[in-house]
Amino acid sequence: MATVKFQLLSKSETAPIYVRLSINRNLTPRAKTGLQINPKDWSTNNYPKTNTATNKNLKSNLQKLETFILDEVNNANSRGETINTSWLKFKIDLHFKRVTENKQSELLTDAIQSLIDEAPTRKNAKGGIGLSKSRINGLISLRNIINEYQVKDSIKVKDVNVNFAKTFLNFLLNTKKYQKSTALKKLADLKTVCNDAELNGIEVNVQYKKINSTKSNNENILYLTPSELKLIEQAHLTKEAHQNARKWLLLGCSLGQRGSDLLQLNENNFINRNGLEVIELKQQKTGKNITIPVLDTTAEIIKSGLPYKISIQKFNKHIKEICESAGIDEMIQGSKTKVIVKGKGNKEKRKINGLYPKWQLMASHVCRRTFATNLYGILPTPLIMQITAHSSEKMLLNYIGKNSLDYAQQIADFYTLQAIKEKKQPHLNIVKNASNQN
Repeated sequence: MATVKFQLLSKSETAPIYVRLSINRNLTPRAKTGLQINPKDWSTNNYPKTNTATNKNLKSNLQKLETFILDEVNNANSRGETINTSWLKFKIDLHFKRVTENKQSELLTDAIQSLIDEAPTRKNAKGGIGLSKSRINGLISLRNIINEYQVKDSIKVKDVNVNFAKTFLNFLLNTKKYQKSTALKKLADLKTVCNDAELNGIEVNVQYKKINSTKSNNENILYLTPSELKLIEQAHLTKEAHQNARKWLLLGCSLGQRGSDLLQLNENNFINRNGLEVIELKQQKTGKNITIPVLDTTAEIIKSGLPYKISIQKFNKHIKEICESAGIDEMIQGSKTKVIVKGKGNKEKRKINGLYPKWQLMASHVCRRTFATNLYGILPTPLIMQITAHSSEKMLLNYIGKNSLDYAQQIADFYTLQAIKEKKQPHLNIVKNASNQN
């Protein structure tokens, strides 16, 4: 007959309480319960003394654990399970809800790691299977940050509430020096982890759903104006690499695609559909199929042929130099990546807000934003969205830094234009028949 005995193996003031399970003479696994007590409060009957309310509660918890373990031994025998130290550890954690039946841990870092481990088989935003490399890297970053944030006690999933989010956000902004957008993305990832843990039976705090991780409106929208694009076209560039990158830049601002999609274009993307020359591509990030008409501006850029392939890193480097040569040096507010030297030779990259010459802030994202911003109010918004692949008008307006007032202005401009058209329409006056006039 199986028996359970609780033991102390230390004389420290916070001695861990062990449980020893005796099945037979050759099978006596032992494991920590995760509970502690001062040895002076331990009774000779292998239970806490009942001299305080805390000790009474501790004794009650151990008695419940004993009953649970013995019941599980009976279940294990009927199911043919192997009873050993690992089995005992799992049953203790299961009783105290530190893990679920499928062995999910209650620790926040373990919940994050579970998402990382399952990344190859998880459904992604495109409807396919497998999380992207950037998504996985984001989760790895979150796990490492949580490990840094928790100083002594390991944070549990159920600890994540509104107050935790506030202090964690403060840590991200003021200690880690993250941009607001990056910090809010970490909170959004944290909510995803909690949601996944809840689905797996891990105890959560209901407040996690109330954590605000909404991105704020873009404050510093970087795009190239039509006059700046003209300066780039006319800039005297002596290096072939710069001339090639300029063609990519102008093409990107004409097509409104991300750098990762733009730089993959080749002759196979140019197709004639019912007499209309179009560019067809599948966006890497969204998985959406995009069709873009080849307009005169696009045809003019590539009349001497498509630019040759370059990496996104070289593209970002070259367009800064091109814009500097073109005199695009207005001082504007923005953020620039800098290397921060930490203690013991450690280095981290951080985006630092400040005033910079505009050319220093140039990167591949300027193409898509330039396209959307310059055409907003000229080309119907749904058509812009069709090319940029924004899923909602709200997302597009936030992307180009427009708000509801801009939207209202666009509507007002439309009605003003309609009124002007109405005034230009000829009016026919009905003239009565002269024979009927007396």
